[in-house]
Amino acid sequence: MNKEALFKEFSVPTYEQWREAAEKSLKGASFDAKLLTHTYEGIIRQPIYRYEDVETLPYLEALPGEAPFHRGKAHPNEQKEHNWYVCQEIMAANAKAFNEAAVADLARGQTMLPLMVDQATLAGLDPDEALPDAIGNKGVSVFCKEDVAEALQGVKLAEVPLFVNTGALGLPIVSLLLAHLEASGQQASVLRGCIGQDPVAVLLTEGKLPCSLQTAYDAMASLTKWANEQAPAIKTILVQANPYQDGGGNAVTELAFSLTTGVEYLQAMLERGLSIEDAAPRMQFSYAIGSDVFMEIAKLRVARMLWSNIVAAYGGSAEAQKMTIHARTSAWTKTVYDPYVNMLRATTEAFSAVIGGADSLHVSAFDEAIRPANEFSRRIARNTQIILQEESHLAKVIDPAGGSWYVEWLTNELAKKAWELFQQVEEQGGMLRALEAGFPQGFIAQIADKKAASINTRKKRVVGTNMYANTAEQALQAESLPVIHEERAADARSYRMKRDTTLVSDTLKELANNPDEFIERAIKAALHGATVGDIAKAMRHADQVETIVQPLQIHRATERFEALRMQADDYVNKTGKRPTVFLAMMGPVAKHKARADFASEFFAVGGFEVMRQQAFSTTIEATEAAVGSGALITVICSDDASYPELVPPLAQAIRQSAPQMTVLLAGLPDADQLATYKAAGVDDCIHMRSNCYEMLRELQERIGVSS
Repeated sequence: MNKEALFKEFSVPTYEQWREAAEKSLKGASFDAKLLTHTYEGIIRQPIYRYEDVETLPYLEALPGEAPFHRGKAHPNEQKEHNWYVCQEIMAANAKAFNEAAVADLARGQTMLPLMVDQATLAGLDPDEALPDAIGNKGVSVFCKEDVAEALQGVKLAEVPLFVNTGALGLPIVSLLLAHLEASGQQASVLRGCIGQDPVAVLLTEGKLPCSLQTAYDAMASLTKWANEQAPAIKTILVQANPYQDGGGNAVTELAFSLTTGVEYLQAMLERGLSIEDAAPRMQFSYAIGSDVFMEIAKLRVARMLWSNIVAAYGGSAEAQKMTIHARTSAWTKTVYDPYVNMLRATTEAFSAVIGGADSLHVSAFDEAIRPANEFSRRIARNTQIILQEESHLAKVIDPAGGSWYVEWLTNELAKKAWELFQQVEEQGGMLRALEAGFPQGFIAQIADKKAASINTRKKRVVGTNMYANTAEQALQAESLPVIHEERAADARSYRMKRDTTLVSDTLKELANNPDEFIERAIKAALHGATVGDIAKAMRHADQVETIVQPLQIHRATERFEALRMQADDYVNKTGKRPTVFLAMMGPVAKHKARADFASEFFAVGGFEVMRQQAFSTTIEATEAAVGSGALITVICSDDASYPELVPPLAQAIRQSAPQMTVLLAGLPDADQLATYKAAGVDDCIHMRSNCYEMLRELQERIGVSS
């Protein structure tokens, strides 16, 4: 049935007619102010989109599976369903605990296994060489092939793809895994997934590398060459954009900086003798997925499209142009308070990742910001993916957002912004030069400041934290992984005593002196008992140049407000009571209720208890109640018409009876009125435009909650 026949009873309004009707409904308010949305990416979103907005886009006719792959890699004729890998992170400090959780989760719907190793292992240090807080921190302590064997016991690597971030150097961790495979009689060719090296991400987050960049790239090239011949189903080069979002960046920065990092890696591989066909298919990108649903969908589509264009410019084939994406729901958006709301945040973020075409996905556990995920929170997060896949049937449609005028327009706008920033970085000499100059760090810091201002003033609402806080909330019990540094350090010392020291020493010398045979020598060394630390030292024995940059400031969106709540909680523990605010509600309910509700909610996000006992009709009653309440802050609540007659005598009376009392006014009077009120004793006003965080922080300091 054609459109004309289906809708013949209805006239088709023009955009101008729609806009005229919309402006009438605004009753004089500005169309632009009310209906246009300004994003952190510098994109202005319209309230409605039409075919005319996208009809000239050059790539609009491309099918899924066709370059530039913004619609995904899979062609409709090749694949009936777009099943992504369920790749839930497992936080465990030791191999045994990791294995128990991994085996259990793989039996309950997980389809890809991320092996996250601790900070000591990523740095190429054995447990007795590293700082205590690096051992078992953010991952499993693994220093020898036996640890890997224990972590992967019962896991059929021919059936379960891996996702392993091997850090800056990569090869020490990879060699343990490959040595385990050889020792257990398995072929490296069965490996699938990503065992990827990403030195730039380490440089971004740590500010320095555990080895020279030259050594890191040599190892990356060696592993990539080896994988092309021995393990063609694994990715060996990882590009993580996650730090840019975790540092407060936006979709443009995530795209531009990750893509220019990808180019940096491609160039390094080409300089070491690999072709574009060797290197590009060995790369995997990882993106954090935030709360702006459609922006995140567009982000993944843009990533594939721009990467396709980049690889094509190098002469890469259509197959080499395909980007593989791992997605992780954002750590930046998760909160400590009201943590069950994190389930909703993670669900919408997971939806964006799936609609955007992620190949594998981790959904954050709701208690991620508080403690290591336990069996319950892992199950909820894992089942979120399974519901999207099996019950919502999102895998049954390739590129479900394709053809949406809004999504296609947003994809194009975001691509233009990202490409512009990408070119700026390339003009500076590439990502490394830009990092050394502090360009990405400064660029992201500016965006983070804008986001912080929006959160502080509550233009950006975070439910349960800067809006609608529950001061009676029972906090989740914070937990930490077991402290294992002494045990693991003893394990490392004992392990070295049992091995053939001469044999290990000889194989490590071979490794150090044969950079062209890194992989084979490293596997041999690991089989003879060499540790992560041994192999890392052998590889970086000739390092002379240290790469140091200013690291990104990684944080979560709500940390400032959470600090206010925590200080209020500490105050309760010290004094037995919460910091208290008294509401002087004046006149009938219709006059004071709206502002009393606003004030109650305003102070709750700072952990204050709000006393709103009754409304008052006289200044004397309100003053006596305020002074007798024991509170150190009083907020006057009524309507604007009543304030000129009401506020001056009430403020004066309160200040005379309780000079230490802070007197606030709910509302925003004009400048002349405010001057009069302040002369009478009002300290400040709270209103919709207030910087909520700064005001609450100052009030906490003023009344002794914080110092």
